[in-house]
This record gives sequence, C-alpha cells and structure tokens, in this order.
Amino acid sequence: MPAYCTHIALRIAVAVLFVSLAVCPVWAIPAGEGSRDAAAGRMWEQLISGAGSLRLPVGFLKAIPSDFVHFEFDDLRTYAAEYHPGEHRMVLNRTLSFHAAGRDLRSLKTMTSKELEVLYHELFHAYMDFLESREGEGRSVGGISPDDLLVFAREMQVCRYREVAITPVVQRSQETEVRYLSDAEAWEALNETWAVFVGWAVWNQLELEKKGGRSMLGSPQLGEQWVARFQRAMESGELRGYYVPQDPEERRVTQKRFLAFSDRISVGEAMRLMKQVVGLPDKLSSNAMESVRHVNNFQTRHQCASDMLSERKK
Repeated sequence: MPAYCTHIALRIAVAVLFVSLAVCPVWAIPAGEGSRDAAAGRMWEQLISGAGSLRLPVGFLKAIPSDFVHFEFDDLRTYAAEYHPGEHRMVLNRTLSFHAAGRDLRSLKTMTSKELEVLYHELFHAYMDFLESREGEGRSVGGISPDDLLVFAREMQVCRYREVAITPVVQRSQETEVRYLSDAEAWEALNETWAVFVGWAVWNQLELEKKGGRSMLGSPQLGEQWVARFQRAMESGELRGYYVPQDPEERRVTQKRFLAFSDRISVGEAMRLMKQVVGLPDKLSSNAMESVRHVNNFQTRHQCASDMLSERKK
C-alpha cells in the first residue's frame, strides 16, 4: 500500500476512535454489580483517608459501610455534589474527579474549602440516610447509637420543624410567614439545617487552619477563633436550612423555601452535631455553648425538652 494511503487509513482509524469515545463516556462507573461495589468501596476508602490527612471529621464516615453509597459523576450546573437518599446515590460534579474524567475522586487536598464544605454537606445526608436505614435496630454504629441520634432528630422534626417561619423573599429577611410542613418537608428542613451546620463547621476549620498553619484542634488560639465565628453565625442566623415544597403549585413559584432567622439551628442541635458528627473536643464545644448563652435573642422560636437537655449536657 502506498505511504499516502497508509497515512489516510491511520487518520480514519483515529477519527473513528474519537467518535467512539464521544458516544461512550469514559466517566461511567464500570458495569457489573461487583465492579461497581468495588469501585465505590475503593473511592470511599480514598475519601476517608484524604479527609483524615486534612484533619477533617471522619468518625461518622467510618460508621458507613464502604458499599453503602453509590458514586456517580455528572455535569452538575448548580452544585458540586448532590445526594439522593433512599437510593444511597451520591452524584458528584465531574470537576471533583481526577483530571475531570469522572472515574476517580480527586484528592481532597486539591479541593477548595468551598468544595469540601459542599462535599461534607452531602456526606452528612448520606450518614443520616444510613442511620435511617438502620432505624429501630437499636445497635451501636461506629460508637454512636442510631436510636439516640435518630430519636433526637425525630423529636426535633415534630417539635421544631413541623411549624416553621419562612422568608418568602430571601432578600427581605425581616418579612416572614408561618408554614405548617408535612412530615417529609419537616424531615428535609431538619436535614438541610443540620447539613448546613456540618458544612459550615468544616469550611471554617479549613479556613482557620489555612491561615494559622496548624491544626485547629491542637491550637487553643484557633479554637477560640472558631468559637467566635460560631457566635457570629448564631447571631446572624446564618445557620438555617430550607426545604422543597411538595405542592406543585408552590414549586412553580420557588424551588426552595428558606427558614427564617427564628428557625435557625438551635444551640442544642448544634451541640449534638459538634460532638457526634463534627467530633469537636468537649472543651471546644462547651466554649461554643458558653459563647451564645448571653447573646441577645439566641433562643429559637421553639424550645423542645430534648433540645434543652442537649444544651445542659456539656
């Protein structure tokens, strides 16, 4: 075959290869139940290892079996990650994958504080999904009793999140309306509020350690700065969640209803999360509690018995 014919044939073969790659995305997780579980398990172990190297919370992650969460990558337009409870499915933006190829999770050390905040927000949803899947079994999971945490969550769902105040227009935070939520809406409002706090705690730890150049947990000075940030967040009402309305007519108006300042996370809820999820030392969480004791209007609209009990357990 003449040389120019060989060259043309080679170019055609390369073109066919590129078309094949475009049709069959390389970021799809390998087919087959066994290979999917193996890939998910490997990714989960990498995630825990990476989080540990950054001194981020890993206790609640270790409680989740490595094959519980099923990872996928996609071109997400709004968020870096999203979790689908019930399906145990974590969808990550392709930008969080190695070389944006959508196969392996990028090293956590290469992620920004904001990306890790969003990731931990969704990882907390996975944790609650796991505990909910074990609800009623009454056995310890990773040193934490599911009944203990979930009973508290269910009480908060009824006591705090069944009736809430929302801000119909987010930009007008002083204008509020009362809403009576369904069980599903109340559960989502609680989960989103708690996940907002977990993400906030991780972001602030990362930012303080980046500026301070050392571990926050080993530095009283950085710990004091974290407590000061917590106090400001409670005063400003930054730590509040949202829910997606179940009513189709309401969803035509807005996809999310944000809770009002009066329905931000309570101190009792924050204390539970500091100890059982974020893993803060008792002294640091107690200092955070003391920082808001004398803040004007730090109490939320609803005061629940178990919520107040959590505040007293220092």
